[in-house]
Amino acid sequence: MVDNRYATALVIGSVLSLLATVYLSVAVGTQHWYQYNSPSVKRDRGNVTELKEDFINGDFDEKTYSKTMFRLNGTLGLWWRCILVPVPSQSPWYQEPDPKTLNPTMETKCVSFTLPQQFIPKYKNHENIDNAEEDLLRTYLWRCQFLLPLVSLALVFLSGLIGVCACLCRSFTPTLGVGVLHLFAGLCTLGCVCCFLAGVDLLHRYSSLPEGVEGSLGWSLYLALISFPLQMMAAALFLWAARSHRKNYTRMTAYRVA
Repeated sequence: MVDNRYATALVIGSVLSLLATVYLSVAVGTQHWYQYNSPSVKRDRGNVTELKEDFINGDFDEKTYSKTMFRLNGTLGLWWRCILVPVPSQSPWYQEPDPKTLNPTMETKCVSFTLPQQFIPKYKNHENIDNAEEDLLRTYLWRCQFLLPLVSLALVFLSGLIGVCACLCRSFTPTLGVGVLHLFAGLCTLGCVCCFLAGVDLLHRYSSLPEGVEGSLGWSLYLALISFPLQMMAAALFLWAARSHRKNYTRMTAYRVA
């Protein structure tokens, strides 16, 4: 028989875990982790078309796609990189969209990072990659930023399986393991956000933003950041319920023996 307090803690913890999983999944699958706002200036449409073609169909090069995102209101995610470009029209000029009302003549073009591209080393010198020194810190920060959220989701999924098995077996003991898994999942989520922010900061040191271009955090990153405290609160509830139930069970057993 489970006390109502422990049952309530399990229900609230499960809801928090579900919300955190949804938020983190959406964050991983979207590209709005970091966004660039370019100044409203006129540019040659042919030059913009060339930049778009190199961005979409060109060789994978961090220097090239980074500078294109700087110039064309790009957004960066864990698995996506996007730019904002005009749709084909008769206008000879490229105009930035109004930040309040998106110009209908603009469209977003996105390219995904393939799995091999995620493991490509990063370099300190973007001008001459052939003779450049590999930046181990940025290389491993980049790899951790996309691996850690996958580990976090896997841990939550594993804890869900353990919870289902515990319900079927009518046992409260596995709740402790569920809480520990959520604790590690929350740490992985926080590590992902920290690695991404550190990687972007190091990128801007080697590839300075052009004059007038501003960078800001996107809503996808905030979703991942929100999922961290949700996972930690769920872990705290599961651990509290498991420990309190164990103490209560030990006391009841001692009382019956006495």
